[in-house]
Amino acid sequence: MKKSLPLSSIRIDDSYWNRYTKLIPEKVIPYQWDVLNDKRSDASPSYCLKNFRVAAGEEKGKQQGMVFQDSDVTKWLEAVAYSLATRPDPQLEKTADEVIALIGRAQEKDGYLNTYFTLNYLREKWQNLTEGHELYCAGHLIEAAVAYYDTTGKKALLEIACRFTDLICKTFGSDDDQMHGYPGHPEIELALVRLYHATNITRYLDLAKYFIDVRGGQPNYFYEEKKRPGFRHIFGESYGFEPKYFQSHLPVRKQTTAEGHAVRALYLYCAMADLAEEYNDDELLESCKTLWNNIVQKRMYITGSVGSSGHLERFTVDYDLPNDSNYSETCASIALVMFGQRMAKVTGDASYFDTAELALYNSVRSGISLDGEKYFYVNPMEVVPQVCIDHVSKSHIKPVRQKWFDCACCPTNVARTFTSLGQYIYFIEENELFINLFIQNETTFTIEGKKVTLSLVTDYPKTGVSKIKVKTEDTSINLNIRIPSFAKDFSVTINDNSTSGENKNNYFHISNVKDGDEIIVSFSITPRIVYPNPKVPNNCGKVAIVRGPEVYCFEECDNGENLAALELDTSSPLIEQWQEDLLGGIMTIKVKGNRTIIKDDTEPFSEKYDPNLIENKKEIELTALPYAFWCNRTTGEMLVWIRAC
Repeated sequence: MKKSLPLSSIRIDDSYWNRYTKLIPEKVIPYQWDVLNDKRSDASPSYCLKNFRVAAGEEKGKQQGMVFQDSDVTKWLEAVAYSLATRPDPQLEKTADEVIALIGRAQEKDGYLNTYFTLNYLREKWQNLTEGHELYCAGHLIEAAVAYYDTTGKKALLEIACRFTDLICKTFGSDDDQMHGYPGHPEIELALVRLYHATNITRYLDLAKYFIDVRGGQPNYFYEEKKRPGFRHIFGESYGFEPKYFQSHLPVRKQTTAEGHAVRALYLYCAMADLAEEYNDDELLESCKTLWNNIVQKRMYITGSVGSSGHLERFTVDYDLPNDSNYSETCASIALVMFGQRMAKVTGDASYFDTAELALYNSVRSGISLDGEKYFYVNPMEVVPQVCIDHVSKSHIKPVRQKWFDCACCPTNVARTFTSLGQYIYFIEENELFINLFIQNETTFTIEGKKVTLSLVTDYPKTGVSKIKVKTEDTSINLNIRIPSFAKDFSVTINDNSTSGENKNNYFHISNVKDGDEIIVSFSITPRIVYPNPKVPNNCGKVAIVRGPEVYCFEECDNGENLAALELDTSSPLIEQWQEDLLGGIMTIKVKGNRTIIKDDTEPFSEKYDPNLIENKKEIELTALPYAFWCNRTTGEMLVWIRAC
């Protein structure tokens, strides 16, 4: 079974990723700590830690915020744990220990832990799995507990999580005296697998399997739950319930299309992949492959974002990919990265990392500003700021990143993702090491009891050259290097000698790598024009620019207003221009195009073509930059797909 290397063994020092890996511990974690304590007057109040203090009896009041507000604290703790693994900070660890102690004081005697129900609706525990998020919050508690235990060896949070999980194990299951329900928002399933690995307690794994197996059975649990006397809607009776929204329309093994709330769906699929591996469940794995292919081939944006509907944050139908009204929640992109990592791990196929990398480099990074204090919840493909006003169909589109949100799942999710970046770079299995991402780092690990140190030096994605050096103690390793789908001229040399190697599931396989060996991986990264599938109606007649894993966009501050009037000349060369002083160093692309000059004060339409409406077309030079960095300078229009000429 493949495993990620421990974060503590990986030291990332990458000129491209340092802007995030250093930003999180230095600015983001402290900023989020202030927000969680309601110390930022310029951000929406969080109430998170106050809720725990009230639940612990240390303050008076009631729970405030969303029903899942507790999860913001535990995701922050998870980010702290990963940060401590690579960057020890005694003061930060002390703060985390104090938060953990507070959570313990808020826990009820039987192990139950959820401030929303403890403080506001004590008699409604487990009565609204559809909307209640109790199991979702438990899942994030578990993930934080495992991460903190792995990093520090401290068991306090793990014991809190186990007490709660033991209660959940007693409450849910197939026995007559147990509830036969499952989470409205999947998350605990994948967390239970992690808890099993941390504790070796099999009932946690069994419960994860139960939640997966029972989901989508008939009669539908959520429908039956609503019929009970005294059932209370948390989000109101108009809440858009339907089985597909909760991925409960069919048993998971019979689901063939990605449906409903995108984050819920992808967390569910992550757990399915985990359990397929744990139980050697080929049928479950085939379902994962089918769902993955449906997403990537028909329901995913070019940036790796998913969830095209601004209503209920959900998947819609194949090829429905609007540019200026899509949702593309940051959390959904993070979940897609997680799903891709798991699929690569269980199948051994590196191609899943093409999509995981795509989402990571584009729609995940766009979710946070380069100063670490502003966030996108929604990641559109096209923005005209003046139409993103309240109480209209595009009101969910924000032309600037926000300081915080009433529903603040994304900021802490970004923090835990970037602090755990190392887990995506490598897999290890026996004497095989797999390199999934080209991020500069040094790592030390053991194979067959022997110490191995590997350094990966690269300036990717500026170029596609990576130098790998290996030091070993009287042993050798087999090295597997991912071959990106866009790398058409992939080549490898070992100690200055070229090698043909072997392509194994989109990994370049090298056997018997020994002490002192130096491996150079090289492939060209050149910008390319990408054309849309004609089945995507919003993009007919348009093109996009992609370079390596990065999708490019056009901003008003480089190209002037009314970006819709621009055309890109597809016969013109794409000229790369590295700008060291722009946004920490990025590759911009220049290309020729046209701007349609329109007379002022003309009507929006006419019954016949009037050439007088258009004065002329002016040839101009267009400038594109990586999508992840848009809106880090000034507010203005942005688009990814541009008209072609």
